[in-house]
Amino acid sequence: MVCGVAAYVLWGLFPLYWPLLKPAGALEILAHRVMWSLVAVLAVLAVRRQWAWLRTLTRRRVGLLAAAALVISVNWGTYIYAVNAGRTIEAALGYFINPLISVVFGVLVFRERLRRWQWAAVGLGAAAVLVLTVDYGRPPWIALVLAFSFGTYGLVKKFADMPSAEGLTVETAVMFVPALAFAAALELRGDATFGHEGAGQALLLVGAGVVTAVPLLLFNAAAVRVPMTTIGMLQYLAPVLQFLIGLLVQHEEMPPSRWAGFLLVWLALVTLTWDGLRSGRRARRAARPVPGTAS
Repeated sequence: MVCGVAAYVLWGLFPLYWPLLKPAGALEILAHRVMWSLVAVLAVLAVRRQWAWLRTLTRRRVGLLAAAALVISVNWGTYIYAVNAGRTIEAALGYFINPLISVVFGVLVFRERLRRWQWAAVGLGAAAVLVLTVDYGRPPWIALVLAFSFGTYGLVKKFADMPSAEGLTVETAVMFVPALAFAAALELRGDATFGHEGAGQALLLVGAGVVTAVPLLLFNAAAVRVPMTTIGMLQYLAPVLQFLIGLLVQHEEMPPSRWAGFLLVWLALVTLTWDGLRSGRRARRAARPVPGTAS
């Protein structure tokens, strides 16, 4: 439980980290995050001497992880841009919406049948997006890109069926050469900040790999020991912290119409969570053996 809380709290504190890397732009930060994340996870795997998984890499699995790499790069780049552009609250909205997107993917991809309260939650989420579209004067693109990209990433990872750390190793390896090429191009053009804005900023760019790997490893430790219903509840810690940072630390605007949109999203999540807990209790009750019957 401690590992799970720590993982989501660290993810929730990301909006405090990325602005420290300025004047680096979002794409330069993304390139260094990819490169140094690969270094970090390789170091962890080397310490653990976990290399047997390499023999399980089929062409299909590598292809799926390559697709996951592209999708998570879009997610990371969008999130870094949002935070550094003063749109942390809209980024937090994306992760509030994400569970609803996962439900929609369940219907579209796995042909799952939604229960009545799940449909109600999806409807409330759609209403929230409409309200926020009116409020922003545009669709909340950052939130939608983050929600759909992370939902797609989870979907592809489900098909790949690879543990998180090992999967991240392949994903960052796929993106390493493009990231290195981009960083080198910035350097040749004279637009790079790495090594030109002091040792502190350079170390923080390198640290992007560590801050990516550490919460992931903590999450892995929690996921194999804590019930998934508990993990599902803990996942809201990250966007709540992101929202509070945007509101209280970065002092982003929250007019009444925006509050109305967020309240609809939160009501949708309460409905979805309540329905999931109720369904889980019913399933456990149905699975209990009836006294006096053979087991």
